[in-house]
Amino acid sequence: EKQQQQTGHVEDEIPPSLVGHTFIVPKKEINMVPDMVKWKRSQAYADYMGFVLALNEGVKGKKLTDDYKVSEVIHKLMSLLDTLNRWIDEMPPVDQPSRFGNKAFRTWYAKLDKEAENLVSTVIPVHLSAAVPEVAVYLKESVGNSTRIDYGTGHEAAFAAFLCCLCKIGILKVDDQLAIVFRVFNRYLEVMRKLQKTYRMEPAGSQGVWGLDDFQFLPFIWGSAQLIDHSILEPRHFVDEKVVNEHHKDYMFLECILFITEMKTGPFAEHSNQLWNISAVPAWSKVNQGLIRMYKAECLEKFPVIQHFKFGSLLPIQPVKS
Repeated sequence: EKQQQQTGHVEDEIPPSLVGHTFIVPKKEINMVPDMVKWKRSQAYADYMGFVLALNEGVKGKKLTDDYKVSEVIHKLMSLLDTLNRWIDEMPPVDQPSRFGNKAFRTWYAKLDKEAENLVSTVIPVHLSAAVPEVAVYLKESVGNSTRIDYGTGHEAAFAAFLCCLCKIGILKVDDQLAIVFRVFNRYLEVMRKLQKTYRMEPAGSQGVWGLDDFQFLPFIWGSAQLIDHSILEPRHFVDEKVVNEHHKDYMFLECILFITEMKTGPFAEHSNQLWNISAVPAWSKVNQGLIRMYKAECLEKFPVIQHFKFGSLLPIQPVKS
């Protein structure tokens, strides 16, 4: 094995855990509220949450602008996201009577639907090409719903699941953690914000003023982890416009706040009541723990969100192996 690593052939080998593995095109398994029990006991839930928490640990105290390793696969994922971004420019919104839910999104989505497997095969090496149809489903699910022209935390979860699958097939590694959040996920957020703005997408399953945010959740978790033990910035500072303007390029949490203030008018305490309450929490570590609890309760344990989640061989519905 050591020799192989030196000559670099080890890259072309299927990881031992995947020898003889059968990939499955993911499908819905949660059809009724009682099925939620299956989800919470599933290998998929354990692996998904494990992935979110591992990245949470990885980004603690780190800035977006810090140095970190950027592998070949990360570069390929970035160019995949750049492609999605370019398509938005090529498909401008159409004139229509209703202000929200621009129908040009359907054209954009149809393009992704058609190209998703090709895009994913640029990221996944040939010897693992059997994984492409399975992994591509999560990419397609991660950009919003083309019928309702909406976007929400379930779509965001599909993108995290997409990245989790790339880890499970071994093409994203442990030392890619910072790049996964700071490069890839951050770029994904930029593209999603552009989609939300361009096509005036509706928030999916939003709890209105009682939700954390109309569209995202994970960047608040990982973004609060980045700020743990910060020498100056405390949670009370994120409602201060000056602080946000000065520091948003370093911290995902502040990027999210900036986007909200760009999109919404009126007092912050009114349009983003939950975040306003969070700004009163004394420490970022407490904010981080609270957001993880809230994410489980408000997103991962809500039937309207999870009914759309798809399960395959990499994120299986089968109960967790103890």
